[in-house]
Amino acid sequence: MPSSASPARDSAAPEQALINVAATTAPEIETMRFKILGAISFSHFLNDLMQSLLLAIYPLLKGTFALSFAQIGLITLTYQITASLLQPLVGLHTDRYPKSYSLAVGMGFTFIGLLTLAVAPNYTMLLVASALVGTGSSVFHPEASRVARLASGGQHGLAQSVFQVGGNAGSAFGPVLAAWIIIPHGQRTIAWFSLAALLAMFILVQIAGWYRHAQTQHIKQRDAQRAVKPLLSPRKVAGALAVLMALVFSKYFYLTSLTSYYTFYLMQKFQLTAQAAQGPLFVFLFAVAAGTVLGGPIGDRIGRKRVIWASILGVAPFTLLLPHVDLHWTIILTFIIGFIIASAFSAILVFAQELMPGKVGMVSGLFFGFAFGMGGIGAAVLGKVADLHGIVYVYHLCAYLPLLGVLTILLPDLGNKNGRYALVK
Repeated sequence: MPSSASPARDSAAPEQALINVAATTAPEIETMRFKILGAISFSHFLNDLMQSLLLAIYPLLKGTFALSFAQIGLITLTYQITASLLQPLVGLHTDRYPKSYSLAVGMGFTFIGLLTLAVAPNYTMLLVASALVGTGSSVFHPEASRVARLASGGQHGLAQSVFQVGGNAGSAFGPVLAAWIIIPHGQRTIAWFSLAALLAMFILVQIAGWYRHAQTQHIKQRDAQRAVKPLLSPRKVAGALAVLMALVFSKYFYLTSLTSYYTFYLMQKFQLTAQAAQGPLFVFLFAVAAGTVLGGPIGDRIGRKRVIWASILGVAPFTLLLPHVDLHWTIILTFIIGFIIASAFSAILVFAQELMPGKVGMVSGLFFGFAFGMGGIGAAVLGKVADLHGIVYVYHLCAYLPLLGVLTILLPDLGNKNGRYALVK
């Protein structure tokens, strides 16, 4: 339907024009974009590696501080709520006033949080450390997502996937490093990982120079996009965002059952040691990283909505089967689950960004923050369920969450042409 598609193409035109001008007048800028995208993805790797340490050392903290599952869930809740509440506010502020140095400042909070975690003498200080790490995350994600979009060259799904896979890879390697270094040698060895925060701060300072230069282009794109009359009414946009958030709830509430409690599930059901359980956790997190690579570029090619259908509802048969199989099939099924469900977030985030053009920071902060919040609430709720009914029951209960993927039918359709999307009435 040409008449319905043209406004969205017009909204993309200023951005594409800037990209084309940059490509013809200075081809080396394209190479620079790839370098920036690689650097921000590697920074995401370091950031999420450090954050995943908190989850990976739960067995150590549980034994050291004699914690209940509910107290472990509260640690995750503190971290996730700190991140989720601040992220939309950070994104909203930096949409109007981009701060090139904010990425390095945010990583500084993570640096302090890790050092605090390494020397925390009691449960209260564990919560403080979790809040500091969460604050660092709340600053990093909205701004880093904006950098990825600026460096995308118009391939927003691909750029978001490259950015995301860095974080997911970091989340996968964190538990392995925790198993090798922290669990055998104790809490204080966490301090060594603060060196990763220093490395990330150094990289982000380098990115800040390019980011400052790109801000003028970003502001022109934002103002041009905001000048275009939206295809959907605010009410319909709000409805679509509500559906996307319901899907994020389904995805992250289920994922937190694995990221927070999978090791305990393996230890209880299959009598694995805490160190041995890190291997299957790595397999799952590696699958999440691999699946993330596909979601964005496939969405660029075939449409975000199709990717969301497949990655949320499509994983339900495997989650329903998981609680009923042996260790061998548990590892295989969690790999399949992680690979499929991970492809959703890049597609959901870019879909939301296209619903609200010109508000990349706010949308990114809102969805990253909501995802983290759902993860934190999920960890607290599921921890309480595990205390009351046992850890195995958690996986029977959560198996039904991906069925919420049927809500995808309520999303507006997207038309695709050469990687550009237009809302279809």
